[in-house]
Amino acid sequence: MVVHNDDAPSPWVVRFAGLIPAGEVLDLACGRGRHARLLAALRHPVLAVDRDGVALSALGDGTIRTLQLDLESSLAAERADWPLLPGRFAGIVVTNYLHRPLLKPLLAALAPGGVLIYETFAQGNERYGKPSNPAFLLMPDELLELARSAVPQSLQIVAFEQGQLAGPKPAVVQRICAVRPGLADPMWAMAPI
Repeated sequence: MVVHNDDAPSPWVVRFAGLIPAGEVLDLACGRGRHARLLAALRHPVLAVDRDGVALSALGDGTIRTLQLDLESSLAAERADWPLLPGRFAGIVVTNYLHRPLLKPLLAALAPGGVLIYETFAQGNERYGKPSNPAFLLMPDELLELARSAVPQSLQIVAFEQGQLAGPKPAVVQRICAVRPGLADPMWAMAPI
């Protein structure tokens, strides 16, 4: 496994982005928008959310809607523009971000047939630098268990990996691609993995 650079989309996201059905896609904690751009190029309407307005301004070409929002604020979910509404998104992409209180609302925001692509740091990463705080590191199998315990029913796991990345910068990560059941003829069931 190889770590991606800061501007190129994650190979994990690239691998599974084509499984996302037509519809709105959320790039949560999008940073400078490397995945939002990829998803827009795949002709999805994209909502890119981040707390950094300067980073969001780099996406100001009009093809990607942006929302500046501190997802960890206790008042965020009370805003009229709160994005995590049940069944809203055909796809959700999250990389290099973990705020556990958002995990269940995030899964609920997937529409039937919606695809979750998630990749972030896991326990063991503290050996290589930041993040090193356990609050920002997934426990073993945490994403897998989350997908299995999703309400109202478990997500279908397309792929799951966890372990050490070799480089260019060593890291320990966990990543998953999962689908909310509900499409009559799901594309992901026929996709090569």
